[in-house]
Amino acid sequence: QVQLVESGGGLVQAGGSLRLSCAASGTTFSINTMGWYRQAPGKQRELVADIGSDGTTAYESSVKGQFTISRDNAKNTVYLQMNCLKPEETAVYYCNYRQGFFTPADSGSWGQGTQVTVSS
Repeated sequence: QVQLVESGGGLVQAGGSLRLSCAASGTTFSINTMGWYRQAPGKQRELVADIGSDGTTAYESSVKGQFTISRDNAKNTVYLQMNCLKPEETAVYYCNYRQGFFTPADSGSWGQGTQVTVSS
């Protein structure tokens, strides 16, 4: 089964930047869709960004132009570059792996999550 390990979270001041990484193992990474989702305390988990096997991307509307998702198939890794971070973006960020771009995220695999805390 695929294993997903997130890293790069931490504490950052408002306006700062972080880059999250998710390394996948035990899978043919290049043919799958990867995504980043986040869950704040007391809230539902929500899409942040997806990236398909062909490089197609989708972003939650509030992060367009602020966050960038990318993938390096040679390294079996997906990244989320987060700029201009806001306190309301404090959440646990989860990596998602699934078969297709339009496949529900819950049909795939999840990483353990990495905490992002943005201070004001």
